[in-house]
Amino acid sequence: MAASTLHIVFNSSAAAGLRDALRRAGRDERVVGLSDCLSFGPINPPDPELRREWVETELDYAGWENVVSEATSFWSAALSTSSRRVAWLSRRSAQEYAGFLEWLWRLDEEPIEVVDLTDVTVAGNGAGLTERHFAISLGTLPPHKILQYELLDRTETLTAVLRAQYRELWGRLRTENAPLRILSEGELVSAPLSFFDPLLLSCSTPEWQKAARVIGKALSEFWETSVLQTGDLVLCARARALAGAGRLEFRGDLSNIQNSELRLSDQSGSS
Repeated sequence: MAASTLHIVFNSSAAAGLRDALRRAGRDERVVGLSDCLSFGPINPPDPELRREWVETELDYAGWENVVSEATSFWSAALSTSSRRVAWLSRRSAQEYAGFLEWLWRLDEEPIEVVDLTDVTVAGNGAGLTERHFAISLGTLPPHKILQYELLDRTETLTAVLRAQYRELWGRLRTENAPLRILSEGELVSAPLSFFDPLLLSCSTPEWQKAARVIGKALSEFWETSVLQTGDLVLCARARALAGAGRLEFRGDLSNIQNSELRLSDQSGSS
């Protein structure tokens, strides 16, 4: 009997889209998705409970309990040896790349297959783009695009050389165990928690803007460079930190970016 297929993805929204694409294709194959984002927080070890404490302390976010539970279930399924395993990644998404590297780090040496979307280009992925552009992330592709570009059949066996390179990279990042891992010239590198502060300041103005607009402008900057560096959780936390340090002024409740506003303060030009 042929082995069943388990698709492993490192983005929870990507998992939902891939399941829908497989269903439309009439393929009875399982998908597991990692909701945790290993581009931030401790990774040596990447213990879910330790990461929850870090998120609460460093990002001032108290809703990470569900991620802990989901991550535990994900790792149990993703490391199972009973199925043919196909891992989906894009080296244009810090979240997907970091998650993939940790998964590969935990595996034994048995063969695996990957669908690498790094250089895949598509047109019109639902983000208001009509020209052909990089897919960037499985999480940004609707199910019909996965089918249109025949991505389900884009699997390749991971070579021993590439596997060793990936493991060497993640071993270095684990040793550094920095607060952030960001994409620089196509590779993951360690970065301080304040890395995105200059970007947030550049997206702010002397006039009041909704905090959501400032965060949205920062996220748009990532799209302009065809990489997804981080999400709104980290950016919102850093906006609050900048406000607390007097670099930004705020009014309203910054825990709700739709009901708060930001502007540059007189100190914003100082270090």
